[in-house]
Amino acid sequence: MPVAAKKSVSPLMVIVAFATVYVVWGSTYFFIQVAVQYFPPMILGAFRFLAAGILLLGWCLFKGEQPGTWQQVKPAIISGLMLLLGGTGAVIWAEKWLPSSLVAVLISSSPFWFILLDVPKWKENLTSRSIIAGLFFGFIGVVLMFGEKVAGAFTSNPNKNELIGLFILLLGTMSWAGGSLYSKYHSTGSTTVSSAWQMLAAGVAFLLCSLVTREWHGFEWQAVSSGAWLSVLYLIVFGSLAAYSAYVWLLQVRPAAQVSTYAYVNPVIAVLLGVFFAGEHMSLLQVSGLVVILISVFLINLIKYRNAQKRAQE
Repeated sequence: MPVAAKKSVSPLMVIVAFATVYVVWGSTYFFIQVAVQYFPPMILGAFRFLAAGILLLGWCLFKGEQPGTWQQVKPAIISGLMLLLGGTGAVIWAEKWLPSSLVAVLISSSPFWFILLDVPKWKENLTSRSIIAGLFFGFIGVVLMFGEKVAGAFTSNPNKNELIGLFILLLGTMSWAGGSLYSKYHSTGSTTVSSAWQMLAAGVAFLLCSLVTREWHGFEWQAVSSGAWLSVLYLIVFGSLAAYSAYVWLLQVRPAAQVSTYAYVNPVIAVLLGVFFAGEHMSLLQVSGLVVILISVFLINLIKYRNAQKRAQE
């Protein structure tokens, strides 16, 4: 996206997009864990992203947008496979065996991969004290919030599936960061159309994986609970159509390091939703973690605000 286009973006749109990514994705940990108890992981991914991709592409065509040329679709397919099959697929599979709190902590390592893999921004990011400090404080904050639960998870003897889940999730965070950066630097044309093709590509890939792993063997639609169906509907409408589209758009108009702060804020939202709507208790250690995370987000964004002020004075 041209620099001029970035400068003309409405600040209100940016705030709404960040709020959507922060809040909605913060709630998806719970809904994924509910759905994956009834849907095999690959079937869940196929159903979620095929439905969302078809709906979004249909909406684009209804508005008169062009589906895009192969030069535009190809980067969307590649980034969609890295982001959704590799990244989200790892989360879906891992939550079959791992507690969502542990998944949240491991996902919070993704901002480090954003910094390490974003080669064009190495000079800016690796020499910025505020960004480095923000990454450090953000991860520490997430560990503080979930340290007690994670410690409890490791006190029991982990089985083979849990260890594989940890490894898959680590690869997934790398794939998500790499796919995000690929989308940022290679996507062209409408971000909405690009999002649609990303989800369609991932949905087809999930479907093929479900056939290879024979997940359909023995799967019974009628055995799926109403709560699981509602969770899938939430993931399609809010997790994919709303939040994912907002995320892809933010990658085009904001620095990747800034967008990656979702990985620190999402666990906070998950905890706060549990406190306000499920009557869960928030310990003093968790409150401390919340404060540290907020400080980290401020530090990561501080350099961006300083640069904006310098440009305004020039």
